[in-house]
Amino acid sequence: MLKQIAWNTFKNTGDINTYLELKQVRDMEQIIKAEKYENIKDEGNSNYRK
Repeated sequence: MLKQIAWNTFKNTGDINTYLELKQVRDMEQIIKAEKYENIKDEGNSNYRK
């Protein structure tokens, strides 16, 4: 949702700062998704039993 708001603001104003903020949000989302994937992957490969 935040991406959509930033993109629409950029389209309407043409402000480069808004575009750069949009790019930062996208980059952060990709990092978060990669970290979540790594956490799930690590939990799934456990052979340890309690």
